[in-house]
Amino acid sequence: MYPFEAIICDVDGTLADTERDGHRCAFNAAFAAAGLDWHWDVETYGRLLAVTGGRERVAAFIAEYRPALPPGCEVGVLAERLHRAKSRHYAALLAAGTIGLRPGVLRLLRAARTAGIRLAIATTSSPENVQALLAHAGEPGLADWFEVIAAGDMVAHKKPAPDVYRLVLERLGLGPERCVVLEDSAPGLQAARAAGLEAVLVTVNDYTRGQALTDAALVVDGLGEPGAPVTVLYGRLGEPTHVDLAVLATLCRERDPQPIQMTDAHHRTT
Repeated sequence: MYPFEAIICDVDGTLADTERDGHRCAFNAAFAAAGLDWHWDVETYGRLLAVTGGRERVAAFIAEYRPALPPGCEVGVLAERLHRAKSRHYAALLAAGTIGLRPGVLRLLRAARTAGIRLAIATTSSPENVQALLAHAGEPGLADWFEVIAAGDMVAHKKPAPDVYRLVLERLGLGPERCVVLEDSAPGLQAARAAGLEAVLVTVNDYTRGQALTDAALVVDGLGEPGAPVTVLYGRLGEPTHVDLAVLATLCRERDPQPIQMTDAHHRTT
């Protein structure tokens, strides 16, 4: 019996720490394969993460740094081509097993599934990248656990706009008060809050730790595991030392004190 029916998850940086040693490396491989002498170091990529979406990130880099472009190549066409190549390199990194889920993620997803809580994804990443990550996360059939997978290319505006979260709520048929969100960044938090979602838990990573996140219900440095406590950066975790369904319920009850009686209709597993 929990005061929420669904958990909506961001992907990059939230389910898995994919940015620094995943997407960034894949972009650099795509640049090299295209004969470009561009290289995104850790610091440069961190600045570019303020722009959501891979194509948009390439275009922003070109606009800011003015690198040499192939003769006669239009920026939008080049960004699209590089992004497609990046996705192939990223999929290869995932297949090699170099990127796994963050600690506590699989535990929390399993607990939610057992409790009949619905799972959804709201991401700016492409559907192909999401599927590739879930396929190589070490849990067979993990993608099928998510009732809705909404990606950036499926909406008019990417995060921090609320479009992708509104799409998830529409497809779930739920109001925002019946959902908990897992995010990792200020743009994701802003998107969720703009869609009316209040119970937002942010799990920071190296790139997002210093962002303004005080609009979240709780900010921690990860989900943790029993015996591996998390550090609270903002808000209150309470008695537990790691994030579990009871912690998410507490965040939700602070906004909606009426618990939901879970019935057979709510127990949707795949």
